[in-house]
Amino acid sequence: MPEIYVDADACPVKDEVLRVAGRHGVVTIFVANFGLRPSRDPMIRNVMVPQGADAADDWIVSHIAAGDLVVTSDIPLAGRALQQGAIVLGPTGRPFTAQSIGMALAMRELNQHLRETGESRGFNAGFSAKERQAFLQAFDEAVQRALRGQASR
Repeated sequence: MPEIYVDADACPVKDEVLRVAGRHGVVTIFVANFGLRPSRDPMIRNVMVPQGADAADDWIVSHIAAGDLVVTSDIPLAGRALQQGAIVLGPTGRPFTAQSIGMALAMRELNQHLRETGESRGFNAGFSAKERQAFLQAFDEAVQRALRGQASR
């Protein structure tokens, strides 16, 4: 059975993940450095990792298996999860794929360079209801694909 791993620090779609996971009966693991709401639901697990760069990412990568789902806006984590055979979505519903990850990493490096040189201030746009809805639809489809893939093994 596939599992869902959420890079939970600053994830804007936790409630949407829970709604879809609950509907399909999939275990969901929230991984964060701080501030997770406890749950009595046995299908929801919270993992607190030590403070530090990439601690949550490293934990997720060491626990995922091919066919699991990962929700993250962290592009390097997305790349690492794809290498493990996971299905990866960003919080806007945009899937990370083997075909798109290279460009996403390159754009991340470019944007980081522009911020460091002062060419860009790096403001992120607010998270809209339209993006939330796009995530819900894309995530539900991804979970269904993962479940079908598991059934065919």
